[in-house]
Amino acid sequence: MPPKTTEIIWAYGHKNLQATHPTTLMITKDPHLSTTGNCIIAVAADKTITDLHPDFKNTLHQPNTKLTILLEADNTTEKIQASGSPNLQLTHPTDLVIRKSHFICNRTLAIQADKASNNLSRELVKKLTNPQQKIKITLTTTTSQNPTTT
Repeated sequence: MPPKTTEIIWAYGHKNLQATHPTTLMITKDPHLSTTGNCIIAVAADKTITDLHPDFKNTLHQPNTKLTILLEADNTTEKIQASGSPNLQLTHPTDLVIRKSHFICNRTLAIQADKASNNLSRELVKKLTNPQQKIKITLTTTTSQNPTTT
């Protein structure tokens, strides 16, 4: 059976959502959000890192894995490109974080992202300030093989 390469997460917006963090974006299972959580883009997620399929996590651990994150709220979409890493821990029970940097902790899903929460379209962010707004988060991995030389 080929490794599972796509995961779908459903979550909601929140009235305190700001999406102003310059280096990260986060999705959480927690339904509450204070005004200090400026990297959070969605709450009350139906799954997080520990809920992802083992094959999906194994693919993220491959050295040449790229992760595409597609955010969809009504007719507004946003695409983020990031990288996996053999060093990902993928063990946090409530949060998943996508980072522009190379920093890795147990909440890190991907690194070297091309966007953080402050780079998201303000149209999408406005929709996500509505607690009734459902957001579909599609995670898709692709792994490229480096040519080997002999």
